[in-house]
Amino acid sequence: MKPSRFTLVIMGLTASMPFPLPAAAHDDHAAMVVMRDDCDPNDTGYAPTGGCLRKEGDVSFAEFGVELSSPLAPTSLIGHQAWRMDPPYVEIEPDDTVMVRNRGGRVHTFTEVRDFGGGKIPSPALNKGLVTAPECPVSTDIAPGGKAEVGGLAEGNHHFQCCIHPWMRAVIKVKRED
Repeated sequence: MKPSRFTLVIMGLTASMPFPLPAAAHDDHAAMVVMRDDCDPNDTGYAPTGGCLRKEGDVSFAEFGVELSSPLAPTSLIGHQAWRMDPPYVEIEPDDTVMVRNRGGRVHTFTEVRDFGGGKIPSPALNKGLVTAPECPVSTDIAPGGKAEVGGLAEGNHHFQCCIHPWMRAVIKVKRED
């Protein structure tokens, strides 16, 4: 695996330098995607659907609901921005794996889908008129603090989404190093 690179700009001069990844990144996986949400653990509004299990977070259930129902948000930007995949784009080589961690307080999925779409929760607010991605009904939940590993992907672009919060999306590009 080639090292990551960073670009340094000083007084108009630009240099691109190799930046080695931490040893653990080389040993265990090539990249990491973190599923994040900022649910407020003190808000009982989350209780009927499993609560909020993280120690920090300041998005109330009411605020989350307002973002879901906002008529100003285009369909491609549904949901609350604090609920996201970070980073949303990862590039790896064919033999690499991606570690996926749920750092949020809610259950999420990291499901490969042919095309981004709606999720497995029958809620117009969560799906905003999207057609359910056919892969979502059989997706596997990842509990808060949980992790999964994705590997063995063929070359090309692979779409992943949370099938509970379908605006949480990531693309993994598998590309052989030249």
